[in-house]
Amino acid sequence: MRYLALCTDYDGTLATDGCVLPDTLSALERLLASGRRLVLVTGRELDELQAVCPRLDLFEYVVAENGALLYKPSTGEETPLAARPPDSFVSTLLQRGVGPISVGRVIVATWEPHETTVLSTIRDLGLELQVIFNKGAVMILPAGVNKATGLSHALEKMELSPHNAVAIGDAENDHALLASCECSAAVSNALPTLKNAADIVTTADHGAGVVELIEEMLRDDLASREPKLTRHHILLGTDDRGAEVRLPPQGETVLLVGARDSGKSEAAAGLMERLAQKRYTFCAIDVEGDQGTVAHAVALGSPSRPPTANEIVKLFRGADESGVINLVGLSGSDRVPFLQELAPKFTELREHLGRPHCVLHITTRPGLVAGEVLRATTLFIALGTTAQALLEEFCQASGITPPATKLSAGSREGTALAWRPEDANAQPGMGQPFRLNIASPQNESGREAKTLQSGVRHR
Repeated sequence: MRYLALCTDYDGTLATDGCVLPDTLSALERLLASGRRLVLVTGRELDELQAVCPRLDLFEYVVAENGALLYKPSTGEETPLAARPPDSFVSTLLQRGVGPISVGRVIVATWEPHETTVLSTIRDLGLELQVIFNKGAVMILPAGVNKATGLSHALEKMELSPHNAVAIGDAENDHALLASCECSAAVSNALPTLKNAADIVTTADHGAGVVELIEEMLRDDLASREPKLTRHHILLGTDDRGAEVRLPPQGETVLLVGARDSGKSEAAAGLMERLAQKRYTFCAIDVEGDQGTVAHAVALGSPSRPPTANEIVKLFRGADESGVINLVGLSGSDRVPFLQELAPKFTELREHLGRPHCVLHITTRPGLVAGEVLRATTLFIALGTTAQALLEEFCQASGITPPATKLSAGSREGTALAWRPEDANAQPGMGQPFRLNIASPQNESGREAKTLQSGVRHR
């Protein structure tokens, strides 16, 4: 399962005129029954939210006051995530004719057209506060506090990555929330600017729009949306036509093979660096122990101490942890059984926690890894002069028919032979291997993410 949490705004999104309709509540319950989880992210203060929403128990966490307060309905625990503005700020606003004013655990709120007075008061008192608008509401919060920062605290406690979350909203103060999650949605009644920024715009409004999104999540985990959800894809390089080749960063199992002097280690390091830059978790299984230390990743295993499956699983239960697993401490005869033991554990981790987002097996030959790994491979990459022979070995060991097209990787440094086995049964021409000119790490710096054109599927 990829999308494990739905993070929804309340007013104008989940609720219609402050109330959540029965059909919407029923959809939330169905989502929970699927094993997914719910977070409510709202600008409302907790007391008034409790008065209008009797089913807060459906939510694992409530992020209230536009990111300033974390509430756990199951225990009643409240955690302010910032300091409240000083009392002198509120009293000065009252003296200057601002009202009505609402003061929460952290937030101070009023309404337009008082924003000018609010801003001048912040300046006059020399305070580090910000103003956030929400359809006429004027919310004053400590600098840097918003729905996204509040949600990050909730997801951390839930041991979930924002890369496994869907966010939905309707107003100005939802921009940060939507941008922080892997998939963003706006209900049809949302402001035009939010709809323009969202990955998905529902056809229905308010709670019915949330129901529509939930039905899609339950139907196929938003897989039918994937061709358009390319803003997070990871650059691998270019094909022979110069088109960018990008990797969907979720649920991938990459097999990278080649001799020790083929550039395999450099290609693996570049891919891991780009995954880390976007805070995707990865597990690199280094069969021969050639990879060395990798930034942003925990090293497990050494020549004197082989890794254990249990410590690998424990590592990836942390939402932001990546790892490089060195198998050199295992004897040659023990490596395949170890990978056979590990493969179903990765399947279970991905089903329940959505991670590691990418699994990368690095070895000199396909025959040195378990058949379970070969059959799970979604992208095969071979480097060096024997790339075509390595592809044929991969097919033979996997028990699949090799592609008709035969290509060399080429002699130029950084050139590889790539193939997606799952595309072999797709449309004619879709399942053919292609040359991949691997991007060096610096190629991604300063580059705007582009929509996948031909993509790693070589369309």
